[in-house]
This record gives sequence, structure tokens and C-alpha cells, in this order.
Amino acid sequence: MLVVVRESSYEYDQLRERLFAVMDLVGGRRMGRGERVLVKPNLLSPARPEEAVLTHPLVVRAAVEYVLEVGGRPVVMDSPALGSFGRILREGGFADALRGLGVEAAPFAESATVEVGPPFGRIEVARAALECPWVLNLPKLKTHAQMLLTLGVKNLFGCVVGHRKPDWHLRLGVDGEMFARLLVTIHEVVKPAFTVLDGVLALEGQGPGKGGTPRPVGVLMASRDAYALDAAVCRLLSLPPEDLPTLRWARRLGHWRTEPEIDGDLPRVDNFALPRTEGLLVGPPAVQGLLRRHLTPRPVITAKRCENCRLCVEICPAGALSPGPDSPRIDYEACIRCYCCLEICPRGAVAKVEGPAARLFRLVTGK
Repeated sequence: MLVVVRESSYEYDQLRERLFAVMDLVGGRRMGRGERVLVKPNLLSPARPEEAVLTHPLVVRAAVEYVLEVGGRPVVMDSPALGSFGRILREGGFADALRGLGVEAAPFAESATVEVGPPFGRIEVARAALECPWVLNLPKLKTHAQMLLTLGVKNLFGCVVGHRKPDWHLRLGVDGEMFARLLVTIHEVVKPAFTVLDGVLALEGQGPGKGGTPRPVGVLMASRDAYALDAAVCRLLSLPPEDLPTLRWARRLGHWRTEPEIDGDLPRVDNFALPRTEGLLVGPPAVQGLLRRHLTPRPVITAKRCENCRLCVEICPAGALSPGPDSPRIDYEACIRCYCCLEICPRGAVAKVEGPAARLFRLVTGK
């Protein structure tokens, strides 16, 4: 499947020209006049554009202008993990970027139930994502503490509305592989027509929230196939595609079979800082609990950066965090390592940390 790669900056005339070009090359003008088009950026939580946590507002503007030019009726929607949708639009620069376009921007509100078969049975997905004839997926190139990277497939988890996101984290617990399979299942339900990746300013390190570090990469990438685009990003970062849990499951389930065909030049991106994503269910069942407690990374709060806003306490699906005098306390026996606390911390005060036992284990085993 074709993946188009073009160098770009956030200088708007260039960005608009490049986004229009990549959309044309992947068939964007097939969208019919008068048809509703869901534009789905990554609107995780309130953040400024320079923090590289969200799809850049000018990328969203260019995508909306493209839809308008081909005669579509765009609507910008997502379901944030933290903060009101209006606040994210204001603080993230989206309200200013979309001003004058007359485009609707709203959070997902209603869900519809879809039967997907085993192992998940029935899942609830935003009704708008199912009913819009076209979905234009606008992910951000950034790391993810649990899934390694947030790219095209992972971005569609935003089509799960509101509190149902932590419900899924709690239901799947420590099983990161099952979470990756869920993400692939949601992708197959939503089936975006186009995926355009904002890789102009990426986020490395302790992503996907404000604990990560912005890093210029300078690319826009587009494809009709999110799996192919995600595989092309792996190639960009010199990462084996099978290391990305969502691609691993896409191949197992038969949704992704061929390597991407690249139109354009992939830049060389060396030493992109990735989080470790060791599985949590290791060893014989009788000792898995002990191994999980001592050999897997855990979220750690840096008290000096913490403002004790307690948002992590509120969002934790496992109830593993409790209020403390200076910063919340974490019960590691209850912690399911979903890293929702790391994702939403407005100060980047939560980090994924490997303990001394885990470091010694890797030194001895060479893993």
C-alpha cells in the first residue's frame, strides 16, 4: 500500500501545499460533494502546539480546508482523556486555526454498540465515527509508554467515548497484548479512509503526554492504509515493524500483509528515544505477581514537579492512586501499568521508571 512522505514545516503556505499534495496522491478527491467527513486529530489533553502532544492545529486547518475544497462537509471531533473539549481548542490553538472556516468542532458524545466477535464481544464506539462516510485520521508521531508509539491505529482509540477508555484499561488490566488487539479491532470498526501523520514536530521519550520531549522530524506522511503508514514510521525510526504491538496483531489477524510502498524520501532519524514496553505477564503463573512487582517498569511521580492537582487520582482506572500531602501515592500492588497517569499529567511529573531489580535482571540475562 502506498505511503506518501513529504518534508514540511509549520509555515502555513508550505504546510497547506504539502498536505493538499499528499491527499491528492492517496485519492482524497474521491470524497463526494456534500458528504460528511470526520476529521479525527489527536486531542489528548490541553497542551500548546510547541509541546508536540497534540496534532498541530495548522495540520488540522489544512485538512479541513482540503475537505472544503473537494466539496465535503468536515467536522472535527475527538474524545479527550483530560480537560474540556473547548479548553483544548483554546489552549491548543485550534479555535484560532479554525476561525473563519465555518467548520463544526465538537467532542464525541453518543456511542453505538458494535458486535466484533471474540475475545471482546461487543464494543462501544462513537456513533459519529461509524456514521460519517469518510474518516480522515490525523495522528501525531509520538511515543506511548504502553504501546511504544502513538500512530495511525492507536489514534482511533479516541473514538471510544469518555469514561469507556479507562473502563477498557481496567478490563484488560496488565495485558498489553490484548490492548493492542483491541486497538486493531477498533481500527477495523472505524476503517478510516485516509490517515495523515503530523511528524513535523514529533514527541520522543516519556510520551504521549507532557513528560515527552519534542523533537523536529519535519515530515508529513499520508496513506489510505493506517497499518502501512505505521510500518513506514517504523522504517523511518529504524524500528522493526513487529516491535509495534498493533502491527504485530494486525499481521496475526490478517489485516496487514505487505510492506509499504514509499513515495518520497524518508529522512534519517537516529536515536529516537523510545520507552521500554516489556510485557507484564511473565514467568510461571505462580510467580507472575512477584515478577510483575519487581521486574516491570512502574509509574513514578516526581514530587518537585507535581502540583498535587490529583487528576491522576481521578483518572486511574484501577484506583491505584490516592491523595497525599505533597503528591499522590501509588499502590503498586493495584497498579495495572496502563500509564494513564503519565498520559494526562499536566506537568509531566509522572515517568515510567525501571527499578534496580529489573536493571539487574536485564544485565544478567542480556535482555
